[in-house]
Amino acid sequence: MTDQMEDERAQASAWFRSLRDEIVAAFEGLENSHAKGPFSETPAGRFEVTETKRASDDGSDAGGGLMSVMRGGRVFEKVGVNVSTVYGELGERAQAAMAARKGIPGMKNDPRFWASGISLVAHMQNPHCPAVHMNTRMFWTPHAWWFGGGSDLNPCLEYDADTAHFHGVQQAHCDRHGAAHYPRLKAWADEYFYIPHRKRARGVGGIFLDDHNSGDWEADFAFIQDIGRAFLPAFVPLVEKRRDADFGEAEKDAQLVHRGLYAEYNLVYDRGTKFGLETGHDANAVLMSLPPLAKWV
Repeated sequence: MTDQMEDERAQASAWFRSLRDEIVAAFEGLENSHAKGPFSETPAGRFEVTETKRASDDGSDAGGGLMSVMRGGRVFEKVGVNVSTVYGELGERAQAAMAARKGIPGMKNDPRFWASGISLVAHMQNPHCPAVHMNTRMFWTPHAWWFGGGSDLNPCLEYDADTAHFHGVQQAHCDRHGAAHYPRLKAWADEYFYIPHRKRARGVGGIFLDDHNSGDWEADFAFIQDIGRAFLPAFVPLVEKRRDADFGEAEKDAQLVHRGLYAEYNLVYDRGTKFGLETGHDANAVLMSLPPLAKWV
């Protein structure tokens, strides 16, 4: 590995950590500002932060990260923001879990890898507030590197204006890097976040990409940074608008049923879940995305 690539990996890891810090601060700010309704007396919330470790087969250092979870708050029923940098060797099962790539160059002869990224999922108290998912990441092997990630909105009660705002912010950030990106990434998200056995999407979409390597690392890194930067302005205004809306048992029931879709998708189809478990990362961190409560009809 060249000194340049080592520096680029360090830049990416530091960026994902800084984005994590910004999001955690913003979410705690939302949680601790005024919110009326049945959860208004809930104590002010803070994230519980736990160090995570990747388990290697031989017990050697394999990296890790931070799992930050806030539960039972005024605004967030459960939200997790994880960041990690892990490395080691990929076994055959882990390579198979990376189904997006049609064979990773050189992995059979040299299975070393390095991966860093941020991943978050927020499940809300008020069913008028949409659940949301976001991640950005960089992956490296001795013979290849690429970026991936995106974000998608998962409301149980859909509002056209909210969907338009979320997608509009995503498009504005993508358009800084070329007008062709947003339509392609939106279509990719629509395909990726689809639940075949339910014949429906799990939400109202967003943007998604994987295997992104144009050959220009700096340009690609700038692109993935803007995908990360889009998240807070796309999501926070929706929470501020909807968190105090009145709701009853029917709305809460709809939220719990919709969460069942989210759980089904993440346990059956999500490549990130499969990859995290197959590579020995902390299972609690990998499964952080699951909702605290859900139901099936």
